[in-house]
Amino acid sequence: MQLKDGIKKYLSRIKQLQGDPHYIAMGMGIGIFVCATPTFPFQTLLAVALAFILRASKAAAAIGSGVGIPLIPFLYVESYKVGMFLLGNSSPFQKKYESLSELFEMGMDVSIAMITGGVIVGIMPGIIAYFITYKIFTTLRSKKNINGKSTGIKP
Repeated sequence: MQLKDGIKKYLSRIKQLQGDPHYIAMGMGIGIFVCATPTFPFQTLLAVALAFILRASKAAAAIGSGVGIPLIPFLYVESYKVGMFLLGNSSPFQKKYESLSELFEMGMDVSIAMITGGVIVGIMPGIIAYFITYKIFTTLRSKKNINGKSTGIKP
């Protein structure tokens, strides 16, 4: 029951986001994108900073950066594999790391491969998250508008 309650709470937070659908969807896409990069201790900070720079919803970016936390081990291994393939390196990934400093201690080849791969791996989920979020908020806002309520869209 605890997981179900957590999901309901999470969805409730998302529904309460303010702004037009594009603004919110951009933030969510940025957050999901950042989640795939090997920046675990700094994911939320990085997502919010990118949302600020790209004029997207900082709240949605923060929420989105937490979505993939359970998938981080898979995402990081895939980021490593993609990065090593793209860069033509063959350094073995033998150590589990828990921070950026530990990642950089593995050597620049591994660090650069994971960062490069993370950017590539994160693009598609970020784009998909944008479109799904945009559709959800367009639908939510049109339903509110039909019922004669405020749309909650920022000017």
